[in-house]
Amino acid sequence: MKLLRTIAGAVCLLLSLSAHAADPAESYPDRQIRIVVPYPPGGFNDTLGRTAAEYLGTHWKTSVVVDNRPGGNTLIGNTIVARAAPDGYTLLVTPLPFSALPGLYQDKMPYDAVKDFAPVIWAGSTQNALVVRADSKYKTVQDVIDDARKNPGKINYASTGSGSSNHLSMALFDSMTGVKMTHIPYKGSAPAVTALLGGDTDMLFDNVPNVYPQIEAGKLRALATTGLKRSPMLPDIPTVDESGVRGYEVTVWFGIQAPAGTPKPIVEKLNRELGRMLQDPAVRERFAKQGVQPVGGTPEQFAQQVSTEIKKWGDLIQRADIKIQ
Repeated sequence: MKLLRTIAGAVCLLLSLSAHAADPAESYPDRQIRIVVPYPPGGFNDTLGRTAAEYLGTHWKTSVVVDNRPGGNTLIGNTIVARAAPDGYTLLVTPLPFSALPGLYQDKMPYDAVKDFAPVIWAGSTQNALVVRADSKYKTVQDVIDDARKNPGKINYASTGSGSSNHLSMALFDSMTGVKMTHIPYKGSAPAVTALLGGDTDMLFDNVPNVYPQIEAGKLRALATTGLKRSPMLPDIPTVDESGVRGYEVTVWFGIQAPAGTPKPIVEKLNRELGRMLQDPAVRERFAKQGVQPVGGTPEQFAQQVSTEIKKWGDLIQRADIKIQ
């Protein structure tokens, strides 16, 4: 009997040690982590990648590098991560346009936006602002709607590219108000704002931090912002919803994902550490300077956000017959 108890105890110990050794999160990370940013250096996507790299590298005492892979409307960087080994050593900075790509490219997508990724955390969100030149005849959102109805297709608006949050903000605006304006895409926020200031376009939806300096300098006038609540950076500016387009909302979100199949314990470990990062005062201040509010939450909550946004923008793209330009 004593022998049987000894054997049983040894078996339990071996099973316990085996389970412990089988937990991939126990030894993770034990080598360099790469964070792919599908944009060039500069802007909040790059800030998020570099902030996460610095924080994880410091707290986990490991090497974390940022790999900027711009191009292909972010498809290049996204595809790299979709095809990477699902081991937690390749991560992807993911902003709102990620959710529009399936609708824009449809069967030409090089990956499945849901099945090929494992959401880790919703890192932050901001708003877009509808801006015009300071000398524009448009003083309110209703002014824009009224003129667009009288002159269909004659009002031009800039964006930072097809499928960008700027483009989608106006496409949603057009759809909800029944107007039609002409889309002129540019390769980034700076040239889009320059075109607006130069009179080449009539208006622009852009991330609040991108246009805030021109608003403060009196060069641009903000007509509205895209959240259901007013932007902390522009508290005196009404939302599009407040301006009469009821239910209008565009949340410009940013997150981090891993390749599908990444072990759940590793995803959860990343989520916990990045969640702590989002509570760090220095990180929150860095985000605030770019007009971004930290969010956080579980991987499941971010997965739901991505799924909801893919459907929202896919439906709009189909309804409005939006094409890549």
